Amino acid sequence: MIGKAVSEMTIGQSASFTKTITETDITLFAGITGDFNPVHINDEYAKESMFKKRIAHGMLSGSLFSTVLGTQLPGAGSIYLGQELKFTKPVFIGDTITASVKVIELNIEKNKVILETIATNQNNDIVIKGTATLLPPKKVQV
Repeated sequence: MIGKAVSEMTIGQSASFTKTITETDITLFAGITGDFNPVHINDEYAKESMFKKRIAHGMLSGSLFSTVLGTQLPGAGSIYLGQELKFTKPVFIGDTITASVKVIELNIEKNKVILETIATNQNNDIVIKGTATLLPPKKVQV
């Protein structure tokens, strides 16, 4: 199923995806990216950090926006052009993160959409905020 064309979206339209971050997620993300920063993978090191325990990679939580954008809004066929992220709180193993996107700007002429991106934890604390710019799919006439 092809996602929404820019002409099918409205300002304020939103979608979200929720996931609980596990130790396995962090280990796999470290392996995929090569980011073995000890604050993510070493309990003893993390105990001495400002967080006092291991934290998830910021980009692991940030990547949840890609799930929403590529599967829901705008959806399949979208092209991710850019993402601005500000990490506002740490994400710990066991935190449940909800990545939410909301349409804030539509440009039909350029087939471009800008979405607010906010991730919250189970306490409704904002852990990431920013914006994403995408080219939504163009509908094919049959």
